[in-house]
Amino acid sequence: MEKSQQLEILKQLIAIPSVNDHEADVADYLVTLFAPYRDQVTIERVTYAPGRDNLVITAGQGDKTLGLAGHMDVVAPGDLAQWDTDPFKATLKDGRLYGRGACDMKSGLAAIVVALLEMLEHQTLPGQIRLLATVGEETGEYGAAQLTEAGYADHLAGLVIAEPSADLGEVGYTAKGVIDYILTAKGKGAHASRPQLGINALDHVLEFANQAKVRLAALDQTDPVLGPLTHVISVIEGGEQINSVPAQATLKGNIRTIPAHPNQQVYDILDGLVAELNQRPGYNLNLTYSFPEEPMPGNADAPLLRLIDQVHQEVFATPLTPVGQSGASDGSEFLHAKGDFSIALIGPGGSTSHASNEYVELAVYYQAIEFYQRLAQKFFD
Repeated sequence: MEKSQQLEILKQLIAIPSVNDHEADVADYLVTLFAPYRDQVTIERVTYAPGRDNLVITAGQGDKTLGLAGHMDVVAPGDLAQWDTDPFKATLKDGRLYGRGACDMKSGLAAIVVALLEMLEHQTLPGQIRLLATVGEETGEYGAAQLTEAGYADHLAGLVIAEPSADLGEVGYTAKGVIDYILTAKGKGAHASRPQLGINALDHVLEFANQAKVRLAALDQTDPVLGPLTHVISVIEGGEQINSVPAQATLKGNIRTIPAHPNQQVYDILDGLVAELNQRPGYNLNLTYSFPEEPMPGNADAPLLRLIDQVHQEVFATPLTPVGQSGASDGSEFLHAKGDFSIALIGPGGSTSHASNEYVELAVYYQAIEFYQRLAQKFFD
C-alpha cells in the first residue's frame, strides 16, 4: 500500500464525526476496506445501541491469537474558535495531520487497520490476528466491556491497544482504576431564619465528604509505578436560594485506584459510610457509581513487553520507556476476559489528546504501521 493510501485511510476516519456516538459510521468504512478480503477474514458487528456498532475482524489461523484494539469514538471538538482548521477535515501542515481524533486515537486505529490490510494484501499473515474496534471508550469503555462479556477477548495470547503513547516512545502496561461516584442527599426545606424546622441536605453531603476523605486516606500503600490511590471531590451542588435551608444536595467525586487497593475495597468503605450516616436522624443519602474501572496490573518483564521493546529497537532510534497510566482505557475492561495474557498500550500520538488543534506526526503514523506489522510477525515466530 502506498503512503498516500495509508494517509487517506486516516483522513477518512477523521472526517467521520464519531463524537461519543455514530461509531457505526466508522465501522461501515472499515468494513469497506476489508471487503476485498472477505474470503480471508471474519467480520462481525456487535451492536451496543442504534448507530453504535463494535467491529470484530478476525484474520488468519493458528492455535494462538494476537489482539489489536482501538476505539472508534472521539471527544467533542469544544470551542471551534480555538481550532485553526475544521476538526473534522483532516489538514496536513508541516508534517502533521490535524483533526479531532488525529492523536486520540484514530491514528492508532488506522495504523493497526493498515497493518492488517497490508498483511492480507501481501499474504504475509503469520497467524491469527483479531482486530477489536470499540465504541464508547471516551465515556466509559462500554464497548470493550460488551466485547469482553461476549467472549471476543477470551484466551488471547496478547493484546496491544493502539492508544497514544508519547509517539510510541512509551508503552503502558499497568494503569490505575477509576471510580466516579455520585452522592445525593434529601433534606427538608425551611426558611433560613428558622433552620430548626428544616433538614440541611448540604450539611449531610459535607459530612460525607469529610469522613470519606479521612477513611480513604487510610488506604496509603503506594504502587512503585502508579503511585498512591487518589481521591478528588469534584462537584458539590445544592440548595435553592440563599435564605432557604437546602432540601437537596449532590456531591460527585473521582477516585483512581491501584492494584494494592482495588475498587471493591473503596466500595466497602464508601457504602459502609453511607449506611452509618443513614442511621443518624434526618439523613437520607444515596450513593451510585458511574462506569467504574478496575486497576490494570501488569509486568514490565512479561514476554509481550520484552517483544515490544525488541521490535521498537528495530523501528525507532530512541529507547522505549515502560510506564503506568493514571487514566483508564479499554484495557481495564479487556483484562476481565478469560485466560492469562498481557495487555500493552502503545500507539502514535503525543500530548494533544482532547485538545484543540489535535494532531499526529505523520512520520510517527507511518512508523506505527511498520511497528505493528513487525510485532505481529515476531509474535508468531
